[in-house]
Amino acid sequence: MVAYYAKRAAEHDRIYDLPERQGDIRKLQQFCQTRFAGLEVLEVSCGTGYWTRFIAPSARSVTATDINEEVLAIARNRQPSGAAVEFHQADSYALPNFDRPFGAGFAGFWWSHVPKRRLGDFLEEFCRRLAPGALLVFVDNRYVPGSSTPISRTDEKGDSFQIRTLAHGSTHEVLKNFPSPEELKTAVAGRAVSVEVTLLDYYWILACRKI
Repeated sequence: MVAYYAKRAAEHDRIYDLPERQGDIRKLQQFCQTRFAGLEVLEVSCGTGYWTRFIAPSARSVTATDINEEVLAIARNRQPSGAAVEFHQADSYALPNFDRPFGAGFAGFWWSHVPKRRLGDFLEEFCRRLAPGALLVFVDNRYVPGSSTPISRTDEKGDSFQIRTLAHGSTHEVLKNFPSPEELKTAVAGRAVSVEVTLLDYYWILACRKI
């Protein structure tokens, strides 16, 4: 997974250009522009900073992490002028000990790449960096036949996979899960309250408050 996203860095954001998804993309952009206003935000697995740039203008600050320096190099160069954003190379399963708890956490298009057996550990690690009552938001893909890359197989643990081809022709098997609203709510039960799941045509949003 790490190697795949390093190789995909230059073409990472092309998926957001699909014509049929533009209505949903605008809704997600607006959500990011307004929901984090005035908050200190910790963003994990930020990738190329595509969503960071919509959070940053209204947030008090954004601390964004990713394991790949290839995508962080792009992210650093695309943020709005004057925005309080800093980037750190870090594993989302082993985040640094920052100097304060954050008032909000965001992960865009990362949940689907977490193996089901590691989801609880990831959420625990993420939530440890947030203050009680912090806003916690996840955004990811819904599976839409005819638009989503087909699922190539599902393993014995329930994780699903896709075969993806990069522009230069290499193929990669990528873990990509598509949780139901019930699975999302179950995953954060005991960690969060005020849980809201919003379904768009191509994406879902999970918003809640850390206990």
